[in-house]
Amino acid sequence: MGGTDVTDGWDWRRPAATPPPAHPPVNGGPSVGGAHGGPAAGTRGVLTGGATPAGGSRPDRNSPWWSDALADPWRDPAAPAAVVLPAVPVPEAEPEPVVDPDAPGRPVLKQVLLIAVVAALLAGTLGGALGYTFAVRGGAGATVLGAKPGDVPVVAQRKPDSLAGVAARVLPSVVTVRVGGAAGTSEGSGFIASADGHVITNDHVVAGGTGTATVIFNDGSSASATLVGRDPESDIAVIKVNRSGLRPVEFGDSDALAVGDPVLAIGSPLSLANTVTAGIVSALDRTMRAGEPGGPVRYYAAIQTDAAVNHGNSGGPLVDGAGRVIGVNSTIKSLVAEGQEAGNIGLAFAIPINQAKRITQDIIGTGKARRTVIGAEVPGPGAAPSTGGVRLVAVEPSGPAAGAGLKAGDVILRLAGRPLNEPTDLIALVRKFAPGSVVTVEYKRGTDRQSASVTLAADAK
Repeated sequence: MGGTDVTDGWDWRRPAATPPPAHPPVNGGPSVGGAHGGPAAGTRGVLTGGATPAGGSRPDRNSPWWSDALADPWRDPAAPAAVVLPAVPVPEAEPEPVVDPDAPGRPVLKQVLLIAVVAALLAGTLGGALGYTFAVRGGAGATVLGAKPGDVPVVAQRKPDSLAGVAARVLPSVVTVRVGGAAGTSEGSGFIASADGHVITNDHVVAGGTGTATVIFNDGSSASATLVGRDPESDIAVIKVNRSGLRPVEFGDSDALAVGDPVLAIGSPLSLANTVTAGIVSALDRTMRAGEPGGPVRYYAAIQTDAAVNHGNSGGPLVDGAGRVIGVNSTIKSLVAEGQEAGNIGLAFAIPINQAKRITQDIIGTGKARRTVIGAEVPGPGAAPSTGGVRLVAVEPSGPAAGAGLKAGDVILRLAGRPLNEPTDLIALVRKFAPGSVVTVEYKRGTDRQSASVTLAADAK
């Protein structure tokens, strides 16, 4: 065709002097064309042109690799043709075997462990859920007690100024006092008044003691105590322990109290240490005359409270809503027969802390307390009750009353604004004040009503 030969194999012409071979090269034989661009020597190929490859079978005519080049009408009759396929390269190592993913195989240890862990977690979760359900609800259909828990109420948060907060702050400063005597062991309460170990208690707690007092602290530890001094008429005693790290109480102002103020009584009633009871100030300046038969007579204008106080509370603190000591629990009133054990009926009395603190300072400083007097005598306990006021039986010539112009026979109606009805009222109210205090006295002389300013003094004893 126009002098150009077209083949579907290589364009290969053998020189005219060389006759074509009777048969094309067989598979694996020497290459056809050699240097003319054919396959290199030793290359395997598939031969066409009617030759039968080694092994006796012809190539499949339906194969895409089949080509009858000799029967090609465009073939140059003078040029033999061959279709040679490149040989598959021989790998240097065995190929990696292909694993059938669908084929069954042995489970790996890691898989077994993973399955076991997952199963255990599922079983534990299910068991916990079932256990919680039965524990809370008591089984299917059981009655559920109580409402769903809500937020913690403000009252239960125990702020520092709550009763619980006050009790927690004061309790470490409250102690139990035990004193051995001929009649047995006397037990009461007390509180730490100074960091160097001074403890305030009632005189009647330590009175009659023949041995060393023992102080038991809030944490249960104990220490021996020595007596510093006592004042039987005011019912105040001071003992001291040799111990460091003590927390003294904070003192309040008993003159600033009002009826209705909340208070706490802390102590060891009936040997029950660290007991706290709550109440209010029921009355102020409740004049008291107390004492055992044959013993000293005690006078004080007490703080009355309905906080529960029993035997063993004596000497313990009465504290206000801020945790400050405003009184020393001292005595109670009870509806019992003579000789019977008294108990709380909501009538307890405490010595005002202003008076107790002053007496304590006197005892620590001098070993004894000063007694405040007005310089006049009043009727004894057996005198007939007056219809109002306290009549002066005698007046000391150089005493405070005489200095203010009072005379025997005058009837004192009020002292510092407090009404007087019995001799006990005058004695107790006078002793409430410190020596040197100036008080207003309202009195009646005959039919005249007068007033005078009296400067109280300390007893000469």
